[in-house]
Amino acid sequence: MGPGPQGPGPQGGLSPEGPYFVNLMGQEQGPYHINDLRNMAATQQIKSDTAVRHGDGAYFPAKQIQGVFSDKDYVTTLIISWLVGVFGIDRFYLGYTGLGIAKLLTFGGCGVWALVDLIMIAMRKVPDAQGRPLA
Repeated sequence: MGPGPQGPGPQGGLSPEGPYFVNLMGQEQGPYHINDLRNMAATQQIKSDTAVRHGDGAYFPAKQIQGVFSDKDYVTTLIISWLVGVFGIDRFYLGYTGLGIAKLLTFGGCGVWALVDLIMIAMRKVPDAQGRPLA
């Protein structure tokens, strides 16, 4: 049975923490534990659409594993930053309430902070407030 909307559950009595197998450049690698996948996502070794399978199950996108990638979308964050980043809405969206308030009160550091954030988000260098890469 495939993964559900909240990510893969135990299949065939296997733990949701692993083992996971990753298909990178046509070759299966693994087994990996859930923490290994989190580290690989943080270092951009795997992307949200990288094919992963749990145990003996079928492949699915890595973004379906709960806790590996953020529930916040990269494209949505980029659009929010471009349109209303000067008001800190992008930081509120990512969960950085304090930075959002500071950015709002300074009008995005008179635009400089807003521009830097836009560039950093476009380069995928800004994670969500839990430190997970954007999906």
